[in-house]
Amino acid sequence: MSAAPVRSPTLRPHRMKKEESFLGKLGGTLARKKKAKEVSDLQEEGKNAINAPMNPSTVDIHPEDTLLEENEERTMIDPNSKEDPKFKELIKVLIDWINDVLVEERIIVKQLEEDLYDGQVLQKLLEKLADRKLNVAEVTQSEIGQKQKLQTVLEAVHDLLRPHGWTIKWNVDSIHGKNLISILHLLVALAMHFRAPIRLPEHVAVQVVVVRKREGLLQTTHVSEELTTTTEVLTFSLERDAFDTLFDHAPDKLSVVKKSLITFVNKHLNKLNLEVTELETQFADGVYLVLLMGLLEDYFVPLHNFYLTPESFDQKVHNVSFAFELMQDGGLKKPKARPEDVVNLDLKSTLRVLYNLF
Repeated sequence: MSAAPVRSPTLRPHRMKKEESFLGKLGGTLARKKKAKEVSDLQEEGKNAINAPMNPSTVDIHPEDTLLEENEERTMIDPNSKEDPKFKELIKVLIDWINDVLVEERIIVKQLEEDLYDGQVLQKLLEKLADRKLNVAEVTQSEIGQKQKLQTVLEAVHDLLRPHGWTIKWNVDSIHGKNLISILHLLVALAMHFRAPIRLPEHVAVQVVVVRKREGLLQTTHVSEELTTTTEVLTFSLERDAFDTLFDHAPDKLSVVKKSLITFVNKHLNKLNLEVTELETQFADGVYLVLLMGLLEDYFVPLHNFYLTPESFDQKVHNVSFAFELMQDGGLKKPKARPEDVVNLDLKSTLRVLYNLF
């Protein structure tokens, strides 16, 4: 009977070496996975702290938004609010308005946070609206340069708004930090101050999540942030008048009022061989309004003061605004209507202006 084969003593050490090598690699892999999991858990903890009061919805949050210093806070919009049709409409109206104002600058804004944070577009917008040049660098790539430009632009904005009682709800850091709420507050204020020819949706409010770090822990609160108020406030018409009542409750009498006003204006415009048949369209460019003021006050209006054949929206607004100045010079109160509304063929606004003359 043959002897049992003797196993080589070198097999066990070799096997042990392989096992140690395998376990070492496994240990390194496990350590990396553990570290990655800790990072993932930290981010998840931050997300859960924000999302807990809002489940089942989730907040679109970047990992860095949870990495706060002690007593630091961040704000973000509840995703449900972002889907609100009125909120979307507000953003669209403001973007369209900015693009209309800056069309000659060949600037196209597509996303408010990404296109306005560095101050470049805000600079051009304010210069166009206020008809003034700001002393800032045209192009700035560095964060310091961008914030310096923003500081100059916002100081100019504040100089315009503060005397009129505006509450400033934005600052350099929030705008540069692409805080959409701050950017919207700023744009709504500018649109209202400069009486933009747009109709902002009323009663737009969003739910805002405020994340603060206290004693190493993230704390969240939810607040409602109002972005626009009522149509009356937005259009600077703070009280109803006879024309509101006429349009709402006596539309049958509207034709009588229009006929009376057409008779009144033609009595004077006929002196220049001019005739009006449609109030809302023929006064929209402001030319007839300026000529009518000259006829009523018995003076010649120099042609260089207004555009006799206006082509752009701005030129028409200039004409109507100039006519309003002539009315005030003649002792009348400032018309309740906005020049932009007259240019935009708003019949009620045109009737208010003409009735004031009548």
